[in-house]
Amino acid sequence: MTHAWLVVLGAAVGAPARYLTDRALQTRQARRGGVFPWGTFVVNVVGSLLLGLIAGRVSAPAQALIGTGFCGALTTYSTFSYETLRLAEAGTLLYAVLNVAGSVTAGVAAAAAGAWLGSMLLS
Repeated sequence: MTHAWLVVLGAAVGAPARYLTDRALQTRQARRGGVFPWGTFVVNVVGSLLLGLIAGRVSAPAQALIGTGFCGALTTYSTFSYETLRLAEAGTLLYAVLNVAGSVTAGVAAAAAGAWLGSMLLS
């Protein structure tokens, strides 16, 4: 199986995982009246953790399947950007700033934690 097909297979799991996670968190949040985009935040942090965990520690086919395919489809920079813009346009500038700062900080921290765990578990 070529690496391209592994990317397709990983993405076929990652994209629905993103969608279902986002829907579940938005439904829960709607009951509470919140506006913060928790679904996107969570999938981006989890994807960063997973990518940090496997980066440089698994075979090229596994990297294609999990890293490029699954993590690439799970995480979303475009939705993060659009949701941040929507928060700012809605007048919730504090939430927009918190989304940017929190997402970048948590994502980098998750990638670092994943890399550390990967070095402990997969080396």
